[in-house]
Amino acid sequence: MITETCEKKGYLNSEFRLFHLTDKETREIKTHYHDFDKITIFIKGKVSYMVEGRTYELRPYDIVLVKHSDMHRLTVDNAQVYERIIVYISPNFMNAYKTGDYDLSFCFQKAQAEHSNVLRIPSLEKSSLFNAIVRLERSFSDNGYAAELYRQVLFLEFMVHLNRAALKNRLEFIDTEQRSKAAGILQYINDNLTEELNVDCIAHAFFVSKYYLMRQFKQETGYTLGNYISRKRLLLAKELILSGVPGTQACFDCGYKDYSTFLRAYRRLFGESPRETLSQMSAGT
Repeated sequence: MITETCEKKGYLNSEFRLFHLTDKETREIKTHYHDFDKITIFIKGKVSYMVEGRTYELRPYDIVLVKHSDMHRLTVDNAQVYERIIVYISPNFMNAYKTGDYDLSFCFQKAQAEHSNVLRIPSLEKSSLFNAIVRLERSFSDNGYAAELYRQVLFLEFMVHLNRAALKNRLEFIDTEQRSKAAGILQYINDNLTEELNVDCIAHAFFVSKYYLMRQFKQETGYTLGNYISRKRLLLAKELILSGVPGTQACFDCGYKDYSTFLRAYRRLFGESPRETLSQMSAGT
């Protein structure tokens, strides 16, 4: 049974972290989000991955892109070993390699435009991207000189090939295997976070009764419509604050109408005030 609680999972203490994980038994991973971008290279197992209402049945060497603040969860069949490479990436890491000629976050941008979180290599044996993944995978058994640095170099090579493949349309942006009725509503909310959003106006936009809307949304996502809107607005506000926007302005820019209500909700979700968020960021730089 999925609960309404959506937690922040994982902590990134540096600009970049790379893991190779193999589990014979995986507990249910409930709906959660990260403060950083995440790439999962699925190697083997039987996994359903849900991101913002879209559910994907993964195949070996599928690439899952999850942007910071995307709410997601996965279901793992423990009858099979679950193996994957996971990369946590801060926005600063991507920006460090951004020039006027290239941007390593292009693959995330295109995935968002395609409304897909899973990229699939059509022909593995002919793919330079697949070869880059294999080299990265093998590097985890390499304990030689500067092994960790070598893995980072191979990850950058993977990112170059990933973005080249996305740019040249050599990847399939997978449509959801399971079409969630809530997916369109989630997209609508994310596209209109700063506008007037309530059950009545969303129900009107989708030509359904508000009671049907609330029931269907909770059933498919695990949280109420109001709770989802509030969390996405607060996540947007935190992102704005970290970019230098004052807390009072972030309050209204993310769709809240009253600062005291915003402040209480912000403290409840993040355990700190907007001012404390900003001061902690300044202390870490």
